[in-house]
Amino acid sequence: MFKKIMKGGSRKLSRNESNDPSMYGFDPPGRSGPGSNMVVNHASRGSPVPSSPVSRAATQLPPMYSVEPLPLFRDVPVPERQTLFLRKLQICCFQFDFTDTLKNAREKEIKRQTLLELVDFIQSGSKMINETCQEEMVKMISVNIFRCLPPASHENTGQEPADPEEEEPYLEPSWPHLQLVYELLLRYVVPSDTDTKVAKRYIDHSFVLRLLELFETEDPREREYLKTVLHRIYGKFMVHRPFIRKGINHIFYRFIYETERHSGIGELLEILGSIINGFALPMKEEHKLFLIRALIPLHKPKPIAIYHQQLSYCIVQFVEKDYKLADTVIRGLLKFWPVTNCTKEVLFLGELEEVLEATQPVEFQRCMVPLFQQIARCLNSSHFQVAERSLFLWNNEHIVGLIAQNRSVILPIIYGSLEKNIESHWNQAVHGLSSNIKRMFMEMDPELFEECQQQYEEKQATWKAVEEQRQSRWRRLDEAVEEQERLGGGEDYMITS
Repeated sequence: MFKKIMKGGSRKLSRNESNDPSMYGFDPPGRSGPGSNMVVNHASRGSPVPSSPVSRAATQLPPMYSVEPLPLFRDVPVPERQTLFLRKLQICCFQFDFTDTLKNAREKEIKRQTLLELVDFIQSGSKMINETCQEEMVKMISVNIFRCLPPASHENTGQEPADPEEEEPYLEPSWPHLQLVYELLLRYVVPSDTDTKVAKRYIDHSFVLRLLELFETEDPREREYLKTVLHRIYGKFMVHRPFIRKGINHIFYRFIYETERHSGIGELLEILGSIINGFALPMKEEHKLFLIRALIPLHKPKPIAIYHQQLSYCIVQFVEKDYKLADTVIRGLLKFWPVTNCTKEVLFLGELEEVLEATQPVEFQRCMVPLFQQIARCLNSSHFQVAERSLFLWNNEHIVGLIAQNRSVILPIIYGSLEKNIESHWNQAVHGLSSNIKRMFMEMDPELFEECQQQYEEKQATWKAVEEQRQSRWRRLDEAVEEQERLGGGEDYMITS
């Protein structure tokens, strides 16, 4: 059967015949005809990639017009396995419509089995395939994974975008095939015996760029594979490292300043967390600018809750790598501190604690005044979770040590907020925690505590006097109006202090 397949269809097609879709029954790989399954390109998505698997190696083999099962690798002699490998790649270049599960069911299963065989064959050792086979394999992978992503639900309806956390994720119908294609790519990229000098000819900048564009897919399974593949490429191909970082940078800029919608921000941040961990010291200026221009502004978008855990890890990695960046990071957090979003504020407080835990005393002193002015506002928040989370900062021994060293500056800033919580906060937990922290400061420095208490009482007395004076003016105004109405006069009254 294998000899028949190899001999069949060897007649060379004329130019007109090769352009005639009716010759194939259905469109061959790389061709988009009237009956092909196209996805309409969308303005917010990546452009479609020309999927033309024509190459000098492929032209040596007769084209395949239908999907038929081929022999297993173990059933053919070793010298013929490279040719069989190319034939199997041709089968895997055929595209099918997965919106109809019954359509081309036999051909879909043949392609799935062929992909499984290719994965096993590559896993047994990439040295077994020559450069031509590697080139054709990367082209087959490109034909399958690089495609137009379907538009998000809100883009065609004209409705306001829903909360990404509440949306049902779109699952790719062709995943049974796509998963195996990604497995094949992983088996090619990961092994240590893969020759990077050869592989980088095919895993080039264009391939990496299109891979980055796929992170916008809504299917979480595909994003997980993309994360692993890109991470492996970054580790294996040093020539691509600056390009990958720059590409991720551009995705972040577009997300922050234009769309505020991207499905793969969390996965890209996970990759960056590992990359940042490997930065050499002293840190390059390029990396510091990336922190200032991309990572810190990522605190601005509304859907931060989706990727905050990964973002926080990246931020803390920078501070742990270079403690001098702590002041820059803390001031950046204060710049983007939420005003009305309490859920976001709780996330910021959690991240702030992690950053402070890696902060040295010298850097802490540079930003402690604006920092604790913000913490004082959080202490008095009517949202009990914000107030409670800010009070929990005193449960961290390192932060308490930093506060103790600078208590003469910090206690006067927050004393009033603690007293207000004890006097009037509606939540009992916040009331109790505020009392404990007040007691901690009293034991830490009784003289400073008494001084702050006296200043607070003086401020309160002054405020009460001002308030009484204001109320007195209103009373006098009311009395003057009543007197004027009683006398029936129409002259205006001006009350003086």
